[in-house]
Order: sequence, then structure tokens, then C-alpha cells
Amino acid sequence: MNTSASPLTELVRSEKPIGVGIIGLGAHGSWAERSHLPALRAVPGYELKALSTSSKQSAERSGQKHGVSRTFGTAAELVACEEVDLVVVAVKVPHHRELVRTALSAGKSVLCEWPLGNGLAEAEEMAREARSRAVPTVVGLQARSHPALAYARDLVADGYVGEVLSTTVVGSGGAWGATVGPGDHYVLDAANGATLLTIPFGHTLDGLASVLGEPEGLRIRLASRRTSAMDTESGQPVPMTAADQVVASGRLPGGAVVTFHYRGGMSRGTNFRWEINGTEGDLVLTAPVGHPQLSPVALEGGRGTSPGLAPLPVPESYVRVPHLDPRADAPLYAVAHAYRQFLDDLREGTSAVPDFAHGAARHRSIESAVTTDRPDVLISPAPAVRCGDHRCGDYPTAAGERGASAAVCGW
Repeated sequence: MNTSASPLTELVRSEKPIGVGIIGLGAHGSWAERSHLPALRAVPGYELKALSTSSKQSAERSGQKHGVSRTFGTAAELVACEEVDLVVVAVKVPHHRELVRTALSAGKSVLCEWPLGNGLAEAEEMAREARSRAVPTVVGLQARSHPALAYARDLVADGYVGEVLSTTVVGSGGAWGATVGPGDHYVLDAANGATLLTIPFGHTLDGLASVLGEPEGLRIRLASRRTSAMDTESGQPVPMTAADQVVASGRLPGGAVVTFHYRGGMSRGTNFRWEINGTEGDLVLTAPVGHPQLSPVALEGGRGTSPGLAPLPVPESYVRVPHLDPRADAPLYAVAHAYRQFLDDLREGTSAVPDFAHGAARHRSIESAVTTDRPDVLISPAPAVRCGDHRCGDYPTAAGERGASAAVCGW
């Protein structure tokens, strides 16, 4: 990340707050409302200065609800606001490129939700433009910022499990199952780029790589066992072109075996379990759904002569936003820690938070590994797809859940 001589870096090092503008902060349960807004307010060093939605009227309603005085009906107006130093793009994936380019063209730093682009080509284009503008950027791969994963990373590095032999992840996507909420149809269409592969698998792959290193020789197989889901309100079937099964395998640096299985919907059994098995011990991370980036993550371990697993509480030194509760505040917990780490990166010249170049590399690692007999399952760039007249950046968890799922659009 280029933080050496940017205006944002100078601002932070002078102990002044970063003025933030959020594109996509609605008033009716958008992802930005559930995560970015409370995360920013939980981390000293940021001030929410402006928001924009798809119309002046909806922006004004959102501003009244959230106490934001500067509201805009277009992204162009928001990025032109002199009080905005950092633009947060929290809308649906097909709109990321257009809005990111608008912000970068105005010379603003940008935090864009994951997936960065609707396919690798878009992600690489945004990474190139950010590099040419020499502004700090962040891509929303926040699982690696979760304190439980940071602690697991250090435990592995300090030899808790000895030499890593293998690691296995089993997860449920929440969405992409038998039913779909009326506001979630967007994620069933592979052309929109918000799939089981890109969202829960992509977030988890990035989190795993932050703990154990980047998998090598990764091979990903997709399968579509369901081709439709029933709308929970109308009872009508909705076509599903996104794969509902993702199976991957590879090797870690040093030769350890890595395997993943993600499945759509929710299981009556395991919905997220990640085991790290070594010559001296084992670590296990669990969560109620296969989205460690927005779920409460529990860490257990056992080593030496211990016959089983025991809870491993995360030390306070890893908790950088102490007044948040990792369970009650799960949707914003890792996001807030990413915002805190971004401040540290700007102050200290480090690069712990992933930038657009990292986001493009993550897209590349996924897309280059996919092997399938069904080309239509692959992600491909597509025109912007509207959810009625709305656009948002919500991510689903358990199918049919409101609040935790991306059922209500704030645009």
C-alpha cells in the first residue's frame, strides 16, 4: 500500500480525523448501515462527513436517520465534497468499478467492499488506476483483521501446533440454499459476481492465507446441485446460476495439505469449522455460519498430552476496539478492526490491511484455480443489475434472516 506521501497519511500523522463519505449508506438495513457506520463510530480517528444513495430523497432520509448533514443523490457529488478524504464504496458488485473510478478520479482514497470487481479484469483495472493515482486504498477482506484469526496466526508462528500437516475448512454460505429472501435474488445470478465462490469462500481463503500462507497449486471445483431457490414471500422459484458447491484443494508453503468445502444454505450440523492440524497440536476455529468476516469466531486448541480441545480466549492485546462485543457486534467486529489497522498502516507505513493490488491478486488466485465442466458457472463481468430500483452492497448469511442477511436494500 502506498502510504508514504499521500494527503491521507499526512492527515493521520498530524492527528486529525479522516473525513469519510459512504456511497450506499441507506436507511433500511443496508450492509453499510449494519457494519461500516457503527464500525467507523467505534474507532477514534474517523468522522462520517457525507453519504450518497441513488436519489436525493433517499439520501436525505438516510442522513436524517444517521445524523449526517451532507447528503447527495450521486456519487460524483459526494467525491467532490472537500470534507471527504476517504470514500467507502458499499454497494452491489456490478457498480464497484464505476463508483471506484469516480472516487479515484477525484483524487480520493477508497475503501471498496469485496469482491473488488465483477471479475478479475475489473479488479486489475481498479488496481492499476489506484496505483497511478498513488492514493491509499483498502479492499474489504476484513477476515484477516479479526482478532481470533490474528491470534491464531501468532499461535501457528510460535509453534503451538508444531509443523502444520494439514488444514481443513467446511462452511455453509447461508444463501445459495433452498430458499431466498425477496431482496437476495441478486446473489443467485452468477453474472453479478456475488456468489458462494467469491463471498464466503473468497473471504475465508484470504483469512486462511493470512494465518498459514498462500496456498499453492490451488484447484477449485464448482457444482450446481440446486438450480433454483424458492422465494420466501411469493413461494415462487427463482433461477440460480451461481454454484452452490465449492470444493478446493492445494498445498501450503512447506507442503501441508489444504482442503475446503463450501455448500449453499445452512446445515443442521457444521456451518463453519476450520481445523489446523500439526505434529504437536491442533487449532479449531468455529462460527455459526461460513462467513468469518462477519461472524463470531471461537478458537479452541489442544497440544502435547492434552486429550482434547479447550477454549483459547483471545488476549486483550489483540482486541484493538475494546468496547465492541465479538458476538453481539459480529457484523462490524472485523470491519472495525480493519479500520483501526488502516490507521496504524497510515501512521507507521505498514501494509497489514489489504489494498486494491491485494484484491486483484485474490481475484486472480480464485479465478485461475477454477476448473469446471460448466463455463456458465464462472464469474464474468456483466452490466449493472438492479434489485428493483435499488442497489446495495449487502452480504447474506443465514438464508431468510433479516438484519444478518442482505435482505433489505438501503438504496
